Amino acid sequence: MAAGVPLVFLAVFFAWPVVAMVGRGFVSSGRLDLGAFSEVFSRARTWRIVWLTLAQASLGTVVSGLLGVPGAYLLYRCRFAGRGFLRAFVTVPFVLPTVVVGVAFRSLLAPGGLLAFLHLDGTFTAIVAALVFFNYGLVVRTVGGLWERLDPRAEQAARALGASPWRALGTVTLPALAPAIAGAASLTFLFCATAFGTVLVLGGLRFGTVETEIWIQTTQFLDLRAAAVLSVVQLVVVVGALLVAGRARSRNERALSLAAPVSSAHAPSLFPRRPSRLPRPRAGGAGPDDLRGLDRVAAAATALAITFLALPLVGLVVRSLRTPDGWGLANYAALSRPAGALPVSVWDATVTSLRVALDATVLSLVVGGLVALVVSRRPRAGAVRRLVAGLDAAFMLPLGVSAVTVGFGFLLVMDRPFGLDVDLRTSPLLVPVAQAVVAVPLVVRTVLPVLRAIDPRQRQVAATLGASPARVVSTVDGPVALRAIGLAAGLAFAASLGEFGATSFLARPDRPTLPVLVYRLIGRPGVETYGMALAASVVLALVTALVVAGFERVPRAAGTVI
Repeated sequence: MAAGVPLVFLAVFFAWPVVAMVGRGFVSSGRLDLGAFSEVFSRARTWRIVWLTLAQASLGTVVSGLLGVPGAYLLYRCRFAGRGFLRAFVTVPFVLPTVVVGVAFRSLLAPGGLLAFLHLDGTFTAIVAALVFFNYGLVVRTVGGLWERLDPRAEQAARALGASPWRALGTVTLPALAPAIAGAASLTFLFCATAFGTVLVLGGLRFGTVETEIWIQTTQFLDLRAAAVLSVVQLVVVVGALLVAGRARSRNERALSLAAPVSSAHAPSLFPRRPSRLPRPRAGGAGPDDLRGLDRVAAAATALAITFLALPLVGLVVRSLRTPDGWGLANYAALSRPAGALPVSVWDATVTSLRVALDATVLSLVVGGLVALVVSRRPRAGAVRRLVAGLDAAFMLPLGVSAVTVGFGFLLVMDRPFGLDVDLRTSPLLVPVAQAVVAVPLVVRTVLPVLRAIDPRQRQVAATLGASPARVVSTVDGPVALRAIGLAAGLAFAASLGEFGATSFLARPDRPTLPVLVYRLIGRPGVETYGMALAASVVLALVTALVVAGFERVPRAAGTVI
């Protein structure tokens, strides 16, 4: 039952629309025609686009990981003032509309911008930097969610036996975090490979990707055959990334010793005078200075990342305060009236976004939680293990399929589906469903490492003592995963608030979400509407920070030390 509900959801709201869209490109006069493959791959532009997609995704993943792992340590294992604020802050870029971030980076790098001296405007480096800006918070929260619950006694034992903090980190902690790191890397690669608005704004036609090329072929040339071929190419890239990530996780996954989350009262202080709650190392072992050195490296890397994240956001705020008459709050005052020629105000769109994001979060938690619960089990039969692995990979696919393909697919198949006398294309339920399709993989990747780290013998003991399967889940899995579920809810809500691709096709003109409204404002001429778009982007970032900070306060269940 736990597997059936998610599979039905995936089949109806993802596989069916995508197959319908791709089928339009491969079926001609009622016959299957695969000649488009040879036609598309005979173009040099196609190979260049595939290479650029893989290169930007690989570089963005590596840099995000190198900066994100130290950030996860600092924000989830150390105690210092402002930690909660920084946790929320690093998630803000993840929710911003891609077009807005592209404009923010362009304003920094273009002539007259703060970083114009770097001469990076319109370059491949600028695109990779923007992708790292998006995905840094994803790595921090995904890895930090597990790191926060790791039992420190294994690392303490290594330290007591004379290992330096760096050796303990490399031989004990990082191997235990490998499943979470692999999961974060796979998500980051998918988000980098499917970036749309950022590449469109910063790269133009010079640095197109598979995602932007699908959009160009669909909307500008109405060439569904070429778009279908490119959708298949993108799907192949995604499946390849999932197979590599799944193999990396399976080699490193094992039952871990988990502890209660490191609270502000028990986390080691940043730069302590002596190791906090650690046994005394033996002669020749690491001392307090070594531990402080590890903390300083993490603090320096995180400070660099925070500065990097802050520059575009500060530029966005500063530009939102600039008006034709000088500096002031006129752009924010204009948010209460209908935006330009649009029928709703920014505040109306904000309310719509919050309502839709809440519905999408609840739906994604139900579906993603069931998927994580099933995939976390370790069946003995080889065939069943392969089915479980296939289920895990299947629910990652929505992140790798073009939003253009999904959006058009919804429009094709949701007109009286299954013979029902209702046009779901005009239903307000379709937007949160589309956003949930994108958010479910985030829930799975956040909750799954924690559930897989639980020693299966605890479930066996509970079952032996007479607990039903439902009670085993509620008493063993539930308390341990409660914190991870809170993190997953924050990520899902943030992703839903900022989702733009599929929503831009499905949102009704009289009920646009805030990212859709911002995009429409940016596309309209006039200094006033552009200023309103920037002010609305600031509002979106602020709302996201407040929501994520609220999810950070999910209560820790007592008695969950394992």
